[in-house]
Amino acid sequence: MTFSIRTITRVLLRRSRGIRIKPVRWVALLAELDRRGERRHEAGAFLLGSRSGDLREVQDVVFYDDLDPEAYSSGVCILHAPAFAALWAMCRARGLTVVGDVHTHPSGASQSEADRTNPMVAREGHIAIIVPNFATGRPAAARLGVFEYRGDHAWTDHSGTGARRFLHNDFWSKFL
Repeated sequence: MTFSIRTITRVLLRRSRGIRIKPVRWVALLAELDRRGERRHEAGAFLLGSRSGDLREVQDVVFYDDLDPEAYSSGVCILHAPAFAALWAMCRARGLTVVGDVHTHPSGASQSEADRTNPMVAREGHIAIIVPNFATGRPAAARLGVFEYRGDHAWTDHSGTGARRFLHNDFWSKFL
């Protein structure tokens, strides 16, 4: 019993920062990114939810091409101003905020120069997640690119083994 209480306490303490998304929503998000990207171009989505301190809770997802039908026409994710106006109106109507975004890359999950210098939401604390291989399969957290925007084009990299401590999309996320 002691081991179980110790494990649960450790999980709860470590989850006071980062981004939490229920496993079923995460799996559905990856499948939809795979479908929308057709395994040949990038696809992406905004993660809507709430923020309490350093923890963001994903409650809804809005795909880029639902906001801008031409979002993927160049092969990479590009949104135009009217898409952001629609996004902010959607957030106001639902009482949510953008807590992060996720998009795919063809191979690895490193942050490109375009990603680094053009954040989808240039607000401190925004989380950008990059999924490799156009989101085919279910990549482990350690294979994802997880970046936290710090302002002025500066980012904190939570990728690799750090992703497991920052992106909460596993069994425990169902209960927290």
